[in-house]
Amino acid sequence: MYRNLEECIHDLDRNGHLIRIKEEVDPNLEMAAIHYRIHGMKGPAILFEKVKGSKYRAVSNLFGTIERSKFIFRKTWKTTGDVISLRNDPMAAFKKPFKNLATGMAALKALPLKKSFAGFEEIKISDLPLIKHWPMDGGAFVTLPQVYTENLNKPGVLNSNLGMYRIQLDGNDYELDKEVGLHYQIHRGIGIHQSIANQLGKPLKVSIFVGGPPADTLAAVMPLPEGMSELTFAGLLGGRRFRYCYEDGYCISLDADFVITGEVFPGDNKPEGPFGDHLGYYSLEHPFPLMKVHKVYAKPTGIWAFTVVGRPPQEDTAFGNLIHELTGDAIRQEIPGVKEVHAVDAAGVHPLLFALGSERYTPFLQEKKPAEILTQANRILGTGQLSLAKFLFITAEDGDLSTYNEAAFLQYILERIEWTRDIHFQTNTTIDTLDYSGTDLNSGSKVVFAAYGAKKRALNSSIPKDFKDLEYFENPQLVMPGVVTFSAAQFQNYEKARMEMDALSDMLMFQVGIDQLDGFPLIVVCDDTAFLAEHINNFLWATFTKCNPAYDIYGVDSFTEHKHWGCRGPLIMDARTKPHHAPPLVLNPEVEKKVSKLLENYHW
Repeated sequence: MYRNLEECIHDLDRNGHLIRIKEEVDPNLEMAAIHYRIHGMKGPAILFEKVKGSKYRAVSNLFGTIERSKFIFRKTWKTTGDVISLRNDPMAAFKKPFKNLATGMAALKALPLKKSFAGFEEIKISDLPLIKHWPMDGGAFVTLPQVYTENLNKPGVLNSNLGMYRIQLDGNDYELDKEVGLHYQIHRGIGIHQSIANQLGKPLKVSIFVGGPPADTLAAVMPLPEGMSELTFAGLLGGRRFRYCYEDGYCISLDADFVITGEVFPGDNKPEGPFGDHLGYYSLEHPFPLMKVHKVYAKPTGIWAFTVVGRPPQEDTAFGNLIHELTGDAIRQEIPGVKEVHAVDAAGVHPLLFALGSERYTPFLQEKKPAEILTQANRILGTGQLSLAKFLFITAEDGDLSTYNEAAFLQYILERIEWTRDIHFQTNTTIDTLDYSGTDLNSGSKVVFAAYGAKKRALNSSIPKDFKDLEYFENPQLVMPGVVTFSAAQFQNYEKARMEMDALSDMLMFQVGIDQLDGFPLIVVCDDTAFLAEHINNFLWATFTKCNPAYDIYGVDSFTEHKHWGCRGPLIMDARTKPHHAPPLVLNPEVEKKVSKLLENYHW
């Protein structure tokens, strides 16, 4: 049970989970590159003891592996899981009252505790470690912020929202020390609070906490059951009540290492970004809320906590794994009949969702086909951040099938899917803010692939000779059984793409034949087939981040009937890079050389 971040770091150090970087390091790309290298080697947490331009130390990779995260929370992990289980199934407390007595007592201890303001010195934004992560970033960002807001119609800490929304500290048109950028995506609690403040014509007071006990950081990303406050969860997981006060009308986390306070005024925006984000691409410059800085506080020995995001898996992957372990059964309570949901990290989380549901509508019929899972798919796409899913593959539970074995789950779907019936589009809808496959910010399409029933085909594991003789489509590679990829000329525009995909469809239908294609239900057109076929994670990332379903899905012998689109042959996905896509993240070679030289002196 840590009272602060310093205690956690000492604990990690004593137990061999920490490396100390003693040389002075540059927050401009170098610190992030060190983190990126060490995390990629599954290395320890990193304490930067000398940060150029700042007197404060910095720490990263605290949650870099699930094993280290569980070590940090080893004293409270089980009790926290038990409390969340009680929230999911309150009747359990009555069924086994003595077993759940300790759980109830732990929950009572988790209530936030109000105390007096003390322990901080007032500083400026420019005093902080201004860490720039990727070469094209618009400036320095806070990447592990705990952003606190309240509902002006219902104030108080138990009705607050604590979320993790990136903060741009400098660059662009921001006036240093006076303004910062507040970026948040759709389906975030802070949006509700700002909407209420705007309706009242009042500024929204915002407090940004950095550091503090690790439980506070994890609380900011937890999708909690309805009615459970993030601050209560922080106290529960940290084994210590969340300590806070109010100063100048702003909530202050007394255990945080740093606190930035300020106001967001209605309609007051400035360009924010670019920022190298967790899909593996840059999120580009867009107008987002401007926060006018009120005061900045720091503990005299404060430690700046940060992370680096990029193409998965990164440190935020461990966050996702922790969340799944703690809340894995919540989906069963929230959506009846749904057994498992997996937001696929390798594809950037929101672009791709796998789900296992149930089929109980017509058990008296011999033929098995999608029915209840279609209802469940609609419910999934209307539930919290699951609604950001762009591709949803869903089937009914069958034996030991798991959505977490991506290759086996996809194979199961492809063996059963009927493209004439089992594909369902939502066009002109909202998608994840960070997904640039659509036509505008937050704008794109979705598709549901719902397959259930008897196995309809055997998937081929060898490429037919005829696939190597198709004009304009070259270098066919087997991605996995049933999935083949072709390379094609650089994408120009959607009008030309339609002609190209129609030509591919005709060649496959007439040169190869529908019957010969049945063992390859999915064909992907891409820029680099060797990369796509090298590893399933490459396939998941490059295919599902680059496709806008309504624009980039085609099919052999396709048709539209009564507003329903389908195809009688394989589905074709155009996963080429489009001109409107955000650029991928690329490391700076000079910085990489410098990091290699620095790390020669370190071993773990």
